[in-house]
Amino acid sequence: MKKPALKYCGIRSLKDLQLAAESQADYLGFIFAESKRKVSPEDVKKWLNQARVEKQVAGVFVNESIETMSRIAKSLKLDVIQLHGDEKPADAAALRKLTGCEIWKALHHQDNTTQEIARFKDNVDGFVIDSSVKGSRGGTGVAFSWECVPEYQQAAIGKRCFIAGGVNPYSITGLLKWQPEGIDLASGIEKNGQKDQNLMRLLEERMNRYVSISE
Repeated sequence: MKKPALKYCGIRSLKDLQLAAESQADYLGFIFAESKRKVSPEDVKKWLNQARVEKQVAGVFVNESIETMSRIAKSLKLDVIQLHGDEKPADAAALRKLTGCEIWKALHHQDNTTQEIARFKDNVDGFVIDSSVKGSRGGTGVAFSWECVPEYQQAAIGKRCFIAGGVNPYSITGLLKWQPEGIDLASGIEKNGQKDQNLMRLLEERMNRYVSISE
């Protein structure tokens, strides 16, 4: 199988960023919405100026105004804006036009997820499919039924499709069996609330070993 794109999300310190920047991740994500991993654009700008980052940078927002997201995206030179709230397809289209960023829509694993993919597909560049956990927008570390991954990827064909929720070094091979195009994780590479280099390396080793065996 082709190696999935990898996104490490919920970076919340300069040390987190430095570790992730040295990893095999393709995307690094910062959360600008209410969350235990929330960071300020001012801090992120400072960290990005102090670390050598040669990866795509994503900003995660929940029900934020288009003007605020556009301002932050331009200030931080974001590559991706990830929408995790109740945004509409028209909001995604407006953001893409204003910023030139890729726009990803996060959707929860539910009965109507494929319909939601179809509703947004013309106005976004990618999707993040996450577990549905009451009271949480994401970052729970809870997995959904991964046998649905091929169905979601087929619905999103032509767009990026990342799978999130419950991914860690010990569960990664179970997800890889379903050949995801992209993997997004936060808590799965954390120890005591911080990104952990050993967990990153273990996850990457297991992913690389699986991909090379499959080929």
